[in-house]
Amino acid sequence: MSAYRRRLVRVLAVGVLAGVVPGLGGGVASAGDGVGRAGGAGGERLADFTRQKLTWERCAADKPAAFRCATLKVPLDYRVPEGKRIDVAISRVETSVPGKRRGVLTFNPGGPGGPGLDLPLEASQGLPKAVREQYDMVGFDPRGVGRSTPVKCGLAAHELPYPRVTRTTGDAAANEAWARTFAAKCRAAAGDRLPHMTTRNTARDMDVLRAVLGEKKLNYFGVSYGTALGAVYMQLFPHRADRFVLDSAVDPKRMWRGMFRVWAPEAERAFRRWAKWTAGQDATYHLGTTPAAVERTFRKLVARADTDPVVIGDAKLDGAAVRNALRPAFFTVRMGAEAVVQLKNAAEGRAVRELPRTEQPGDNEVASQLAVVCADAPWPRDPGTYRRDAFRDGARFPLYGDFASSITPCAFLPRGAEPATVVDNHVKALIVQNEWDSQTPLVAARGMHRALAGSRMVTVDEGEGHGVVFGEVRNSCAENVAMGYLSTGVLPARDVTCRAAPGQGRAEAAPRAFAGR
Repeated sequence: MSAYRRRLVRVLAVGVLAGVVPGLGGGVASAGDGVGRAGGAGGERLADFTRQKLTWERCAADKPAAFRCATLKVPLDYRVPEGKRIDVAISRVETSVPGKRRGVLTFNPGGPGGPGLDLPLEASQGLPKAVREQYDMVGFDPRGVGRSTPVKCGLAAHELPYPRVTRTTGDAAANEAWARTFAAKCRAAAGDRLPHMTTRNTARDMDVLRAVLGEKKLNYFGVSYGTALGAVYMQLFPHRADRFVLDSAVDPKRMWRGMFRVWAPEAERAFRRWAKWTAGQDATYHLGTTPAAVERTFRKLVARADTDPVVIGDAKLDGAAVRNALRPAFFTVRMGAEAVVQLKNAAEGRAVRELPRTEQPGDNEVASQLAVVCADAPWPRDPGTYRRDAFRDGARFPLYGDFASSITPCAFLPRGAEPATVVDNHVKALIVQNEWDSQTPLVAARGMHRALAGSRMVTVDEGEGHGVVFGEVRNSCAENVAMGYLSTGVLPARDVTCRAAPGQGRAEAAPRAFAGR
């Protein structure tokens, strides 16, 4: 994997709520509820924003001179544009060729809470020439994130980790206390901004950006949470959306608690698939010769860790920590088998190499993430709802049910200033999705496909991993369709199924049903 591709993988596959939270009631918001009187960013009330002059400067001394940054001013509350203003940090690399230029291509890497300022630089090195020649690459840190008037809650490191196990009434009480404390700190530090840190307002910010850049339409590539942002933009500004690629999609109808809770049944499906595959590889992993035996091996490991935590490096893992750590690994069968072998060896006192670690997100990432998911749609306010759901789902889905339904600070944080945005439109878009995605399961992408009636969907059959086009495992079939759409604007005539080659990650055949190439 080349250096630029490794960077794209790292920044574009941030994931939906990965490592922080496990991933809408309210009224219906229509396309006419966007920015300005007609839903676009051209209303006179927004003239101060849409006509602002940007000052472009070199982003950093250690970055190429062509990588330029500026600060965009946007309203905190679009209902009161004359009120408080906040900053949105934006960036650009001009790659288009005169005579071939179509416009700008902007990005969102996921999260929410993922910064996107560096993406134009990475994309300008990583995208095919046919795409680069048509677009100037534009990135931004979404409102509340990074250099865009960041939201912070003043949280200590021990207060950040989530999800939290809910097996007993004691767990439920402790988690409720944690959520209340978390929410109280966020209210004190950023309470006036929290109701406005929504996907809806970030989509409006994108449309102000479009207007300031002098573009009639926006082209977009979003991953994970970025698919939700893209879909909301399409709903609010259907006539402003040009070529939109949504990679590893969220289900708009599950935003957001439903996206967390769907992890429980989907983890059970992945676990059964993993057990079947691992049983067939017993000569390598020695975890059992039948799926039932493999499952028993893992469950015994969990039970043992509850009485005698597994020590790996400086970490002590009880049964709940084992379940939490292994859930995403089971969606990639080889990774899951290797991880269970390592844990089993450690539990039996044998020396093992340390398991790969994920970087602990900081205060801004966690705060901005929760601000979005809490403000986008109402959450239950009764702690008892979470307790009952966690106990029930833990029994139904023993791998992850209690985690997926446990309480979050959203139970105690302010509601969003506006109703949830219901996504239901016919705007053209391309959705690409791995069958075995641990963060945005296939069932979620199918929900997005239904909500976007004008979309086509590319499914990588047996594809593993979160993120397709810039995933760790490449699939040339899916990449060809996605890059072909960005370069030609031609969607497949029908939905496309690509095949993941076992052990390779490259498709075995050209995409089926792709018209116009």
